[in-house]
Amino acid sequence: MTQSHPRISKAVIPAAGLGTRFLPATKATPKEMLPVVDKPAIQYVVEEAASAGLDDVLMITGRNKRPLEDHFDRNYELESALQKKGDADRLAKVQESSDLATMHYVRQGDPKGLGHAVLCAAPHVGHEPFAVLLGDDLIDPRDPLLKRMVDVHAQYGGSVIALMEVDPEQIHLYGCAAVDTTEDGDVVKVTGLVEKPEPADAPSNYAIIGRYVLDPHVFDILRKTEPGRGGEIQLTDALQQLADDEKVGGPVHGVVFKGRRYDTGDRGDYLRAIVRLACEREDLGPDFRTWLRSYVTEEM
Repeated sequence: MTQSHPRISKAVIPAAGLGTRFLPATKATPKEMLPVVDKPAIQYVVEEAASAGLDDVLMITGRNKRPLEDHFDRNYELESALQKKGDADRLAKVQESSDLATMHYVRQGDPKGLGHAVLCAAPHVGHEPFAVLLGDDLIDPRDPLLKRMVDVHAQYGGSVIALMEVDPEQIHLYGCAAVDTTEDGDVVKVTGLVEKPEPADAPSNYAIIGRYVLDPHVFDILRKTEPGRGGEIQLTDALQQLADDEKVGGPVHGVVFKGRRYDTGDRGDYLRAIVRLACEREDLGPDFRTWLRSYVTEEM
């Protein structure tokens, strides 16, 4: 297929969740600001969007999320103090977050689910295709998933979702896709979607992970979508309608991801993400790996 479709420039990051699984740490601190080594989790996500060429980022926030805005804003007092100390390295790290992208913010208000959060982006996105990145999924920058999805959208149009093969017994934790193969080895055509099915009812073991490239027609569908599983407006239900009728918003394709993904939405996986990323850091890795081996050998 040689047809080319418009490239996208806007990314939407839903960040209005309460972070109840991380209480009491998230009582006054947004879960997206919890550090993964020495950067908040949300910064990894914005960096990913910027690396894929999406430099216009809308964050969907809620109450008590002001630290997110502060983090991506300039802090002149801190920058001045670091400059006076001659601490160029830390100054560069502080300025990095405010130079990543043009940031915008809108409050979701009522927590009515991911579909509703995406719908809050409609006035900003308009009639352009756009990306959605969920903050709990961190994708290793050495595995440019989002860039691949943008390329697939440019080729096929419509919407593109990220898929990952999981153990069939774990599929009830995810949205699940029924698929057909295409001429591209890592691309499938999505024919059906089910939100968190029981293993016996799942059409495949392809789980939807937190990256989407969406046709703007999804907004029209979301406006009419009734609350589904959990009493929330599910993005999966809207994507199902797009897959059912290609005349409205084009087809839905999936990119099968086999790279490195770090799940920070679960406490155990959050800790594992920190350990894995710290081990791979050039500045921290050698000493940390030595300590970790010693700890596992002697203490465990």
